[in-house]
Amino acid sequence: MNAEARTERRLLPMGIQTFSTLREEGYYYVDKTPLIQEMIRQGRFYSLSRPRRFGKSLLVSTLQELFEGNEPLFRGLDIHPHWDWSAQHPVVCLSFDGDVSTPESLEKNVLNQLYDIEQAHDLKSLPPVTSAPNRLRSILAHLHRATGRQVVVLVDEYDRPVLNVLEDGGKARINRDRLRNLYSILKGSEKHIRFVFVTGITMFSMTSFSSGLNNLTDISLSPRYAGICGYTERDLDTVFAPELEGLDRDRIRRWYNGYNWLGEERLYNPHDILHLFNEHEFQAHWFQSGGPGYLYRLLMEKKVSPMQLENCVVDADFVSKFDLDTFSSEALLFQSGYLTITEEEERGSYTLYHLDYPNFGVQSSFNMGLAEYLTGCGEEVATAGRDMVEALGANDFSLFREKIRKLLSGIPHSWHDSGDLGHYESWYASLLYMGFRTTRVEVKAEEASSHGRSDMVLLHEGQVFVLEFKMVKDKTEAEQGLDSAIKQIREKGYAEKYRGRGELVHLIGMVFGRKKRNLLEIRVEAL
Repeated sequence: MNAEARTERRLLPMGIQTFSTLREEGYYYVDKTPLIQEMIRQGRFYSLSRPRRFGKSLLVSTLQELFEGNEPLFRGLDIHPHWDWSAQHPVVCLSFDGDVSTPESLEKNVLNQLYDIEQAHDLKSLPPVTSAPNRLRSILAHLHRATGRQVVVLVDEYDRPVLNVLEDGGKARINRDRLRNLYSILKGSEKHIRFVFVTGITMFSMTSFSSGLNNLTDISLSPRYAGICGYTERDLDTVFAPELEGLDRDRIRRWYNGYNWLGEERLYNPHDILHLFNEHEFQAHWFQSGGPGYLYRLLMEKKVSPMQLENCVVDADFVSKFDLDTFSSEALLFQSGYLTITEEEERGSYTLYHLDYPNFGVQSSFNMGLAEYLTGCGEEVATAGRDMVEALGANDFSLFREKIRKLLSGIPHSWHDSGDLGHYESWYASLLYMGFRTTRVEVKAEEASSHGRSDMVLLHEGQVFVLEFKMVKDKTEAEQGLDSAIKQIREKGYAEKYRGRGELVHLIGMVFGRKKRNLLEIRVEAL
């Protein structure tokens, strides 16, 4: 039972990342101290990766107050009767906010933080300012000797100085090396340290950030600690029960639930939930707080179609690490929170993860943003997606055809000519996919059958639509292309798995013209 479960309405902790503020000023708080206590009991050196605005900073603040022994803040929480409040430890807490874009500003930022720590602990006997790593080493040793207790080191947003300049490989590598030198101090100062906790968006990589700091336990994908950040279904039904009035519970799940780090439960991003409770509007609140412009550019550079992100299967080792020289777009999308694990699969000696969008809020916004980045017509693509789905639901295939033609006629020619996703069919398939993905229709891209992969399958209002795309030179080849598309659907058995479900199945062949750069014709057959 969550010790903080209440029935009265409290303040919503929107933007509050300080544990003392939450506890002293009457905000809602989801008690994470059982997991915190377990983590501290089991080990001493940890790293944790979670997407932005997922509660990492609040977790760091909670750890700081706990080790500093601020007992009143923890009254009523699970950990209170089990913690030794007399064992207070000095805490060194580093956070990389502010300007950290250049090596010089990064060094200055760290030195300023270390200076503040020296002043707070009255360390007047330290030698004159040297490099940040040497300064940190000196502080750890002096604090240990001065207090007689080992030091707790907390690092929030450890990777921000690299991620902020990821597009500039030179700057990113210099900042990485500066951080590597800083973090390596922790390994050499182990005798002075009681506990280390490092958080960031990307999973801590020894090769990227500190080959010397090899004693960190990464709990990012530990089922035991999967819920250490974020909200569970039970949290909403207990802690936030007063806020649920008037809100459709299933709709909340569809819009915001779904993040998974191999735990038993899927999680909610706190930012989404708190804004929903505050505004009572179903919007992609988390996504809108910071768009993934760099990720869109990365997908295009690596020629990754948005359709490839649908239930993609990746090697667990490859997606759960971050290295400037080898990282994949799927790894960064997963660690940034735009994709999540839907299934873990053991295949021989390999572990594979199936990745997909965590929820409708992320799915629709990501694809609308990608369409805007690619074409400059994101809203038009989303509107066309809704119109096309509505036409399919009504079995108005003439209207469906016209909506596609209208969408394609409004796309700038530069989009067709750039070729970033390959030629022809992949362009049109990707554009339609992005439009459909902004709606609530269930989309299956390149779904496997026993004889091949269909281009796209839509499930909507008890009907199944199996789409196959063909590209031809001009109208003289349209009929031949339609014959080929329908024949392929039938012979490859793309619709077979749906025939026994009792739903109406439509086979839709679609032919695009290479010269006209638009849809030439469609053909629909029902099974």
